[in-house]
Amino acid sequence: MSEVVRIFDTTLRDGEQAPGVSLTPDQKLELAIQLDSLGVDVIEAGFPIASEGEREAFRLIMGAGLKAEVCALARADKRDIDAAMSVEPNSIHTFFSTSDVHIRNVLNTNREEALERIVEAISYVKDHGFVCEFSPMDATRTDLEYLKAVCKAAEEAGADRIDIPDTVGIMTPRKMYELISEVKKVVRIPISVHCHNDFGLAVANTLAGVEAGAEQAHVTVNGIGERAGNAALEEVVMALNLLYGKKTRIDTSKIYATSQIVRRLTGIHLQPHKPIVGDNAFAHESGIHVKGVVVDPRAFEPFKPELVGRVRKIVAGKHAGRHGVKTILEESGLKPSESQLAEILRRVKELGDKGKTVTDTDVLAIARSVIEMPPAEEKTIDLKELVVVTGTGVMPTSSVKLVVRGREYTSAETGVGPVDASLKAIQRITQSLAKISLREFRIEAVTGGSDAVAEVIVKVDDERGNLVSARGAREDIVMASVEAMINAINKLLAKRA
Repeated sequence: MSEVVRIFDTTLRDGEQAPGVSLTPDQKLELAIQLDSLGVDVIEAGFPIASEGEREAFRLIMGAGLKAEVCALARADKRDIDAAMSVEPNSIHTFFSTSDVHIRNVLNTNREEALERIVEAISYVKDHGFVCEFSPMDATRTDLEYLKAVCKAAEEAGADRIDIPDTVGIMTPRKMYELISEVKKVVRIPISVHCHNDFGLAVANTLAGVEAGAEQAHVTVNGIGERAGNAALEEVVMALNLLYGKKTRIDTSKIYATSQIVRRLTGIHLQPHKPIVGDNAFAHESGIHVKGVVVDPRAFEPFKPELVGRVRKIVAGKHAGRHGVKTILEESGLKPSESQLAEILRRVKELGDKGKTVTDTDVLAIARSVIEMPPAEEKTIDLKELVVVTGTGVMPTSSVKLVVRGREYTSAETGVGPVDASLKAIQRITQSLAKISLREFRIEAVTGGSDAVAEVIVKVDDERGNLVSARGAREDIVMASVEAMINAINKLLAKRA
């Protein structure tokens, strides 16, 4: 294996060929500048013959003073190559099909004529003073002896690099290793590998090619590209660095930022479990895993998320444990008691069991509500039962059953809505304890979705001028309001006592 592996990024060319992706010249410039900052060795910026927009993008990129080699793609055709040369790139990547299915069925020619065109195209590029990389397209379905003859002829014609593309992604790692090993027997110039992901093996095949001696890997950010995409830059680079101990010029701390830019510009969102850059790549929910990463991150992470510009994320849900919820709260400055933490965890798991994705905002809302609840020994009233009736043509009505100092009381009230009716019913029951008035009611936070957790804050006072505030947090806004009101009344009665 080569000690230093060159990274040939084709996000702006093969990546842009993903269905539905079309970048403007300014967007290509923005991404090229980011790729240059990331440290890629080559930026394949596009296909100049394709459109005026492609040529304009090259003019912008070539004027940006990038450190990376900027490459233009061209078929093995003089018109294509002239268009590529007109944008004055640092190198030209030319290609011609070599598999029989392409030569005979698609191009309607034969192997001899194909070889002649390949040699002519490479010679034409070199005669004009450009660095030339040549790809025998569909190399992995090409007769091996013919492929070796093509590669040898390409080297003799002056090609600086030869790329072996797995055009339809049909290779396995062992076959890719064997193929690159065979090509290495007949050429001395550097070899690239360009793998597509039709069977989900693009990264594995790329690494196998490098194991066999390929010095350069063709990749795209986030693995975008035609059909199932290409080998993902982030996966190839991190595997080379950490699993193989090989060097690249990539500043890995910029990988996630680059991924986000590509996501934004292309509109292609990633599956959450995408390695390295997916939303869940460094997220932990399971109690066992969370405890492990809190004590020692190496327990359940192959490397530190900061290495690729990310941070660890502890997620709450039905699989959450004490360590995870406690970590989320402590990061926000909340320090619940053991009993409060147990109640918060119970509510979080209850939400998870209902199928809700529990966000940090949900956890914090629940925690604030629980932490502000009076301790059990200070509670004067508690909710036993709540029934609400509302709808078209029906006066909103609430029936409340409270336990007040060990005795049960029931009240029913109507109101302008179910929340108003419920709070009135509570006040009717508690009026013998204190003349309590609701001074303020507001919904502070509602997380996304129809099953959102609502956080309600109330302020109440009494005839003595005592004023307290309290909050409640539930996925049912009526329950959140009732919880807030009962917490407030309990605090107020404790204050009076």
